Amino acid sequence: MACIRKRRGRWVIDFYDQHGKRRWKTLKEGTTKKRATEELRAIEEQVGKEAFIPKKEVPLFKTVAKEFIEAKKPNLRANTFELVEGIVRNHFSELDEIRIQRITTARVEKFIGARQVEGRNILTLRRILGVMGQIFNYAVRHRYIDFNPLREAERPRSRGHEGESQEKQMQVLTPAQVKSLLDQVKEQKYKMLFTLAAFTGMRQGELLGLKWEDIDWEAKQVHVQRTFTRRRFFATKTKTSNRRIDLGPTLMIELKKWKLASGKNELGLVFCNGAGKPIDHYNLTRRYFLPALKAANLPKV
Repeated sequence: MACIRKRRGRWVIDFYDQHGKRRWKTLKEGTTKKRATEELRAIEEQVGKEAFIPKKEVPLFKTVAKEFIEAKKPNLRANTFELVEGIVRNHFSELDEIRIQRITTARVEKFIGARQVEGRNILTLRRILGVMGQIFNYAVRHRYIDFNPLREAERPRSRGHEGESQEKQMQVLTPAQVKSLLDQVKEQKYKMLFTLAAFTGMRQGELLGLKWEDIDWEAKQVHVQRTFTRRRFFATKTKTSNRRIDLGPTLMIELKKWKLASGKNELGLVFCNGAGKPIDHYNLTRRYFLPALKAANLPKV
């Protein structure tokens, strides 16, 4: 049975926690009996929720963030995990040494305000806050805290044209511009790659992960079932991503020409580098795609 009593002029709360362990909490000198009773009720409420943690045992934000990362790792694709882990590692240093129960909504709003003063891109800040919210939700589930302080915080809003270019409709080339682009690509491999991209709508990672076994010559289709990103092959994320795309007769003829010209490689890739390995997406963009756009006097897309 929990109770309060005075010892050496200070109120002491005597109680058992949710694990049956007897504990004492000595309150500050000058604390009134009324305030001690209120503190007792608060502790009893925490014990009733099985959420009581002694002050010295409340984990730091960085400790909870590390636990969260380890718990999420088995359920995330490698590239998504790297993104989340990078946000945790690079963006929460000012919170890392604070005990998580002491991070209030006001403290979270201060964090948000500081990022906006720095000029942080609104979309990047929203991703950072998304991870922060997941960490606090993890802490609530594991009873380190009673509520998520981010939930009541004033969220960042875009000012003026900030982030507008990323939120507006995707910019695409017209058919005439696509022809101008392809006319500037002299190497057969990249001309075929850009042609397939333009006429199928396949994403970059899907094109770089494409294998000859994915081409159905009789049905005149390409079966998209993997991507190559961050130097790894991945199965497509969703059922809608795993799809078959019809290829026109002209495109089929060009693909057959490219298969004869390209020869075999160990991985069976439709597009590979000179060593038979997947093409580096950075080199593809920097050395081939952007120069072709510039030569054709086209905008960056």
